[in-house]
Amino acid sequence: MTQLVVSEVTKDYPTRDKPLSVLRGCSLELSAGQNAAILGPSGSGKSTLLYIIGTLDRPTGGRVTLDGTDPFALGEPELAKYRNRRLGFVFQDHHLLPQCSVLENVLVPTLADSPSKSDAADRAKQLLNRVGLGDRLDHRPAEISGGERQRVAIARALVHKPALLLADEPTGNLDRTTAAAIGDLLLEMQQHEGTMLLVVTHSLELASRFQRRFELDDGRLLQR
Repeated sequence: MTQLVVSEVTKDYPTRDKPLSVLRGCSLELSAGQNAAILGPSGSGKSTLLYIIGTLDRPTGGRVTLDGTDPFALGEPELAKYRNRRLGFVFQDHHLLPQCSVLENVLVPTLADSPSKSDAADRAKQLLNRVGLGDRLDHRPAEISGGERQRVAIARALVHKPALLLADEPTGNLDRTTAAAIGDLLLEMQQHEGTMLLVVTHSLELASRFQRRFELDDGRLLQR
C-alpha cells in the first residue's frame, strides 16, 4: 500500500547567534486514500514542513519516504522526475501561466513526458470535466474567476495521478462560499483518485473536515 512516512524531521536556519529551529522532530504517516490537515499560525513552520515533504526544501535532520523511497537520496534528474510524477501541488496562489489556456495549464506537468500527447490531453480533459470546467478549456486564466483558477490548479496537480497531493493554504485567497466549494472539491477528487492528501491551512472550518488533524506548536507536530 502507498505510504508516506515522515520521521523526526527537523529544520534549522543559521543566525548570527545560534541556529533557529523551525521544526523539531516532526513525524506523521499517511496511507493511500487518507487525508490530513496541519494547522498553525503564520510562521509556525507549516509551509516549511509541507515543502520538505514535497522536496522543495531539504530537512536539517530526519527522514521522508514515499513507498520506501527517500527522495533526498536521489540525484537531481531523478529527484525532478520523482517530484513531477509522484507529487501534486496546489498553492494559495494558483501559479497558472497567463498566456496559456486552461487546458494547456493542466498539461504543463506532462511536457517532459514521452507518452502519447493524446493520452495526456484526454486525461486533462477528464479532470477538467470533473472539476466543472469542461466548457472553459480554451479560456485564459484572466477570463475565469479565482475559484475557477484554483479548480484548474487542482486538475493540474492530479494530471499525473500522483501518490501524494500537497496543498498550501488552498482556500486562503477565496471568499467563504468559494473556499467551502474548493474544500469539497479537494476532498472529493482525493477520494476519487485514491491518493493521499496533506493540506496546511489557517482555516479550522476546512481542517475539521479532514480525517486527521495536526497542529504545529513551537516546532513540534501534535495530533489534535
